[in-house]
Amino acid sequence: MKKSDKRHDILQTALELIAEQGFHGAPMAMIAERSGVAVGTIYRYFENKDVLINELYSELEGKIVEALRKGYSIKKPFRERFLHLGRALLRYFITFPLHFRFVEQYHNSPYGVSLRRDRLIGKVGDHTIFTELFAEGVAQQVLKDFPFIVLFALAFGPLVPLARDHILGFVVLDNSMISKTVEACWDCVKR
Repeated sequence: MKKSDKRHDILQTALELIAEQGFHGAPMAMIAERSGVAVGTIYRYFENKDVLINELYSELEGKIVEALRKGYSIKKPFRERFLHLGRALLRYFITFPLHFRFVEQYHNSPYGVSLRRDRLIGKVGDHTIFTELFAEGVAQQVLKDFPFIVLFALAFGPLVPLARDHILGFVVLDNSMISKTVEACWDCVKR
């Protein structure tokens, strides 16, 4: 196994274990055992479990952003861009349920709370595709004049329980239902 393969295997195993059992139910020893490496090997790649968890989140966030940007163009009309992002986000989550479960846990943990706080107060100075879209929508008076966090919750917050319910088999989200759902989210935030 090549060095980069070991890192990938460790991250994949951590993803699976954390999605199944939560952060506390996935100790480093278990991640090492399931990855087929010694515990000490993990520490060559990750200083500690917090670093591993944050790097895993960062990788997943990158994959999500890549999926959102596929087919996205700032030249398209505003509403079309909004609908694209909502559909792409929901499709990504139902296509990659382990990623969804990890991201959901992360956002509801001290890790995610800290990251969100830093982003809201501008400590982490990255502008996301969502902040750019919402800033444009408010400036152009296309969207309601709410703070970003409220717009995001109204626009995309409903997609999280729907993705979860789809993954659990409580509802089937086909392309038609995905589109109708995201259009309903649009109705919540448009002026």
